[in-house]
Amino acid sequence: MLMNSTLPRRPRWRSLALLALCLAPLLWPLEHLAERYYRSELAGQNRQTLDLYVANLLGTLHRYEVLPQILGELPALRATLLTPDDGIIQGNANRLLKNISAQTGAEVMYLMDPTGKTLAASNWDKHDSFVGRNFAFRPYYIEAMAGRLGRFFGLGTTSAKRGYFFAAAVRDLEKVIGVLVVKVDLDHTESLWGKTPEQLLVTDHNGVVILTSRQEWRFRSTRPFNDEERNSISAVQPYPTRDPKPLNLDANAWLIQTQSIEETGWSVSILAPRTLIDRPVRTVVVIGGAALLVLMLLLGLMMQRRRHYLDRIAFEGKARQELEGRVAERTSDLEGLNRRLKQEVLEREQAQQELVRAQDDLVQAGKLSALGTMSASISHELNQPLAAIRSYAENAEILLDHQRTEDARGNLKLISELTGRMASIIAHLRAFARRDRHAPESVALQPALDDALALLAKRRRSMEVELIRDLPAATLWVEAGETRLRQVLGNLLANALDALTEKGPPRKLWLSAEATETGVNLYIRDNGPGFCMEALGRAGEPFYTTKTRTQGLGLGLAICDTLMRAFGGELSFANHKEGGALITLKLRAGAPGVSLQPSEDRSV
Repeated sequence: MLMNSTLPRRPRWRSLALLALCLAPLLWPLEHLAERYYRSELAGQNRQTLDLYVANLLGTLHRYEVLPQILGELPALRATLLTPDDGIIQGNANRLLKNISAQTGAEVMYLMDPTGKTLAASNWDKHDSFVGRNFAFRPYYIEAMAGRLGRFFGLGTTSAKRGYFFAAAVRDLEKVIGVLVVKVDLDHTESLWGKTPEQLLVTDHNGVVILTSRQEWRFRSTRPFNDEERNSISAVQPYPTRDPKPLNLDANAWLIQTQSIEETGWSVSILAPRTLIDRPVRTVVVIGGAALLVLMLLLGLMMQRRRHYLDRIAFEGKARQELEGRVAERTSDLEGLNRRLKQEVLEREQAQQELVRAQDDLVQAGKLSALGTMSASISHELNQPLAAIRSYAENAEILLDHQRTEDARGNLKLISELTGRMASIIAHLRAFARRDRHAPESVALQPALDDALALLAKRRRSMEVELIRDLPAATLWVEAGETRLRQVLGNLLANALDALTEKGPPRKLWLSAEATETGVNLYIRDNGPGFCMEALGRAGEPFYTTKTRTQGLGLGLAICDTLMRAFGGELSFANHKEGGALITLKLRAGAPGVSLQPSEDRSV
């Protein structure tokens, strides 16, 4: 009985429950605040996503907007409009449009006469060719004939594929003699959206869905049509049906943000499921309810403490002793954990050092692998002098047997020259395979350039490329990495040879250098086709290339630009005024070195 009398009595839970009912309405403003916060966060994210998609869509359209006006000036297309019955001229126009369509990425290009009849098209050799078909009913044709830039989105009546049409008038002096149309495929813009909870919706001026991330919404109407709109749709046939079915969206299930594109008359919307807000809001409410429950429990504990203050003093004394024991035990555990952490940090630092060394070894192994791929062509260079040395040695033995010492001496001299040539080839390989230091150092420019030329010498001679050198006699010293500088020079020279493959003889390559107040400028020039305007602005971007996928990934110039900036230098691209590309390497001046390793093969 004495033991039971010392036990704490139960708190007044009924009072606590009543207090909880009074505080429960506080969860409603909490839910409201959480909903407004998550709605604002989701709206901000979706606004950025919407801006990016609209910018991408407009960028795709702007790439092709000026094409009809530019191509309308081509003589071959004008000749087709002036002599529509000439089959040879029409065939030339068909092939020209096909080549331009393949180069620009347009889906189809076609040329129509003043009556709307298609005379030439890039798909002239396909089963759904536009040649001979009349598209005078399309709005873009009417606008182009009126002297304006025609725009229109619709489903092709022949190909049954969606596309955006640009059309411009073809003029002979001031007279409109035809219309040139470029159709752009926008299917890939839907694939850019990906699989996300948010959905994409692009509607035209009629309120019909033309682009969407959900296929079942395509060509659905977001509003009812009047008779005039139905007649207009029937006249221009922009959709697969003349009476699009309505798109019934539950406004309470989606959070919709819309942005208008004035130049096309489209509205781009992003629809976010409301569940993206409801889930975190419910989580906040649950957390708030849990916090309220915890508060009630704390109040109950305070009531118990008030009732049993004397019993708690004894309990706290005992608890303090237990706490001190746990603190001492935890302190010991923390000290052991601290020692283990120090050991792990030391092991991690050692592992990091091993990783750096392993990366250096991988880079070196990659260079040696590259040298291995060149061994086939280099073995040919070595086998020829080896065969000649063997022949000269056998002849010298015969000449000595016949006591023809002068002739034998001549053979030995030729053997010495061939041996020097082989040593030069091996020296270039050794220079390329040498491990580079990461910190910039003083490097002689001419020997590095000679080594890069030597590795490309066989290819240059096979292409009959004339090398014109205008380098100072005095050695130019620059701040760089010895192997990385050879890598940059080799890549740029290889790109120059790639460009020269696109033109016929004569092929020329100029190398010149000059010392400036801030360093050294090296100029590499060729008489190839040069850079296009887009390439001049994007030549240093990763994965940008004018070559095919089998010829390169577009990383060479980006790597060269990165290495040049690591040296503190600069790499610039331009077109020479006399034609061809001009690449300028601006390097910082280096301190003169005490030893040089010049190229042993000056025939490069």
